[in-house]
Amino acid sequence: MKFYSTLLTTFLIVFTMNCQIQKGVVNDSIGNPIENAYIINTNSLTHAHSNEFGAFSIDKTNKGDVLQVSSLGHKKRDYTFETNNFIIELVTDIYKLDQVVIQPKMNAMNVISKIDLQTVPINSSQEILRKVPGLFIGQHAGGGKAEQIFLRGFDIDHGTDIAISVDGMPVNMVSHAHGQGYADLHFVIPETVDKIDFGKGTYYANKGDFATAGYVDFSTKDRVDKSTISVEAGQFNTLRTVGIFNLLDKNKNQNAYLATEYILTDGPFDAPQDFSRLNLFGKYTSIMADNSKLSIIASRFTSKWNASGQIPQRLVDSGAISRFGAVDNTEGGNTSRTNFNVSLIKPINENTFLKSNAFYSNYNFELYSNFTFFLEDPINGDQIRQKESRDIYGLNTELNKKYKNALYQVGLGFRADAIKDTELSNTLGRYTTLQNLKLGDIDQSNLFSYVNAEYTFGKFKINPAIRLDYFKFNYQDKLASTFATQSEDEVKISPKLNFIYSENSNLQLYFKSGLGFHSNDTRVVVAQTGEKILPTAIGHDLGAIFKLFPKLVINSALWYLFLEQEFVYVGDAGIVEPSGKSRRMGFDLGLRYQLLDWLFFDTDINYTHARSIDEPSGQDYIPLAPDFTSTGGLSINKVKGFSGGIRYRYLKNRPANEDNSIVAKGYMISDLNLNYEYKNTTFGVVVENIFITKWNETQFATESRLQNEAQSVEEIHFTPGTPFFMKVKIQYKF
Repeated sequence: MKFYSTLLTTFLIVFTMNCQIQKGVVNDSIGNPIENAYIINTNSLTHAHSNEFGAFSIDKTNKGDVLQVSSLGHKKRDYTFETNNFIIELVTDIYKLDQVVIQPKMNAMNVISKIDLQTVPINSSQEILRKVPGLFIGQHAGGGKAEQIFLRGFDIDHGTDIAISVDGMPVNMVSHAHGQGYADLHFVIPETVDKIDFGKGTYYANKGDFATAGYVDFSTKDRVDKSTISVEAGQFNTLRTVGIFNLLDKNKNQNAYLATEYILTDGPFDAPQDFSRLNLFGKYTSIMADNSKLSIIASRFTSKWNASGQIPQRLVDSGAISRFGAVDNTEGGNTSRTNFNVSLIKPINENTFLKSNAFYSNYNFELYSNFTFFLEDPINGDQIRQKESRDIYGLNTELNKKYKNALYQVGLGFRADAIKDTELSNTLGRYTTLQNLKLGDIDQSNLFSYVNAEYTFGKFKINPAIRLDYFKFNYQDKLASTFATQSEDEVKISPKLNFIYSENSNLQLYFKSGLGFHSNDTRVVVAQTGEKILPTAIGHDLGAIFKLFPKLVINSALWYLFLEQEFVYVGDAGIVEPSGKSRRMGFDLGLRYQLLDWLFFDTDINYTHARSIDEPSGQDYIPLAPDFTSTGGLSINKVKGFSGGIRYRYLKNRPANEDNSIVAKGYMISDLNLNYEYKNTTFGVVVENIFITKWNETQFATESRLQNEAQSVEEIHFTPGTPFFMKVKIQYKF
């Protein structure tokens, strides 16, 4: 009896040891950790997902069990488990949608941007924003100014209601000379972008100011496989050169590369743009002995241009000027940004890690515009200069702690903007200053903290969170007769509550809710003695992400957003006008379908009903708010050396003023690109607007007066969209 008892005890000990939780790491073939790899035990059917370090833990796994490992863009692999703390390497492969795993997490939609980033080439820095489903952009000045952004029924202008960051460093500029939230992404070289994290709505505790319609976070590559040099040349004296140089080849623990970009173009305008942009970007990444990752980034961006501005429809209709003509061809500007960013991801133990980044930016901006021509000054005209110089300092820190059925994230940080000589002046021909309208120094600070929790109950996940923000606004008016600092402060509490149901790896249902906010310009805040500083946004989403077939991924959502106060920036007056409460509701629908191994189809359809709440019916339209947009296309990927595709984007007619008496015309534009790779050389051609459509890229209902007019006229003023435009490209890898 004692023998059998001893034998049984020994068996139980061995069985328990063999069934303990096993730990592993998933890397690619050059040693990079693969995040969000899906690991399933084919015997016990337990599964796991790899984290930021490629690490995972899987239970009920015995010696000899087969682990099936898959990750989008890599070949699926079967791995026979032998010993703990093992490494699984995956080989790069074409993208296969049947490998997509819809993970039970808040940002499961990011699988969509990952598919798009790999299957549809990016041809310019503007196009990286188009990787966000449902997001539309328009350019005011042919690549000089930041893009005008449309998302979920918002005319976001240049960034009032979307929070944008790169490697944890904010892009939006608070209290900017040209408009609140101004987000210029042109310092990003598109070939360096590795991942796009995005979310729509107000539901994310780690996102604060401007994250009402949503947020977009870009991450740059930690390493490049090969060095590349490319040259692009096209119509309108267009030239673009890009160089990416691997500085530490064949070093698994340290990576460094340098990227450069230089662009020249005159654009299609009658008055040449003389546009130029220079980008320099360097990144060093080190993997330490404890698997910590340290990254150091330095970059420099400069740009200058001439612009033809927004032109009145009546001048084009009369034949006085062409669609690419100008009323004031001395518009234009210059801008620059220098960035330093240090980030660290450090594992503390197997269930805890810390991630943090500290950043500094020096930013300069000078813009000349003329919106109304001779409305205010019939002699000299209404040209204005908007100018500023600023330093930005900041820190983001987040502690992640994982338990068996719970995850906690605690974050804190700050951002401080020191803006010197923010200016609005009347000018003549750029070089003559007629009058300073506003001139002063701004110091604005934001301290924040948040707690985010995720609790898992079988197939359900509950995500409660809360965020606390403190803002301090200081303004020194240099046009005042005596020195004084005008100051205001405000505290904002933003709770969130989200529910996720994951039936399996092919279906997720979710309901999201939360409060968010966007901030007002400091100059307006102190002038209004602290009123309407941080208006609240309240959002709800009900949606699903699912695979109807193995190679068809669908995302859909019904959503609602209430905004306590809309802000309309009046550039020539240097003020932000509150325009009352608003309500938006709509639906999003997106499809990603792999027809063949090398042929992808995608489309996004977005509808919004947007209205002002405080205005009577018929007078309650929100100017330039899009109610229907769609984007999509067909893409070929790595078939006998060829890749490329045809893309479309559609924007429906929309109201340009409050009573819809002036309409901004919609458009549908199609672009084509084709690349052929032979050994280490790639040849490509890009054709924009292949059907030669006459379209207006940006439009405004503006009251203006020409020099020979006795009365002003309110009508559509527009910037013309790109005509048929072709460029060719050659790239060499070494």
